[in-house]
Amino acid sequence: MPAAGKPNVEVRRSQRRLSTVSAYRDGGRVIVLIPDQFTRAEEREWVTKMLDRLAARDGRAKRTDAELTVRALRLAARYFADYGAVTTPASVRWVANQNGRWGSCTPDDATIRVSDRIMHMPDWVVDYVLLHEIAHLVVPVHNAMFWSLVNRYPKAERARGYLEGVAAAHGTPVHDD
Repeated sequence: MPAAGKPNVEVRRSQRRLSTVSAYRDGGRVIVLIPDQFTRAEEREWVTKMLDRLAARDGRAKRTDAELTVRALRLAARYFADYGAVTTPASVRWVANQNGRWGSCTPDDATIRVSDRIMHMPDWVVDYVLLHEIAHLVVPVHNAMFWSLVNRYPKAERARGYLEGVAAAHGTPVHDD
């Protein structure tokens, strides 16, 4: 029985696993997969690392509409300050009904919706999707001016590649509008 507050961890060693370590939740347990040749000290080190990673992922999973709104306002102020209030969305929220888009924006009422499919993705990818949608508050269409706004974000190209890779891996057609 684990100590109070400590997760129940099961370590599985594999002779076929050479250097990679992974972890996942299985009911109330955390399963950590490690190479068989790891020492007990390496095992303890990697169990701690993997528990930290799972905790970080769980934290991302609890993203709220309020957190998303604060994030959008911070990004708008940082990257589009020269456009003032025009880049302030009236609402920003997670939605579950966008299977062909990462996000959408209605410039007329300044509302932004972000697909919950990206909720578990890295922060810099979520930031890119938010900035893409905020840019639509200035330029509703995908023209040269729009892309110049989006490309103010230093990780824009990297994030686009990440999203294209996710879409390709899942065989999901994603619209870029």
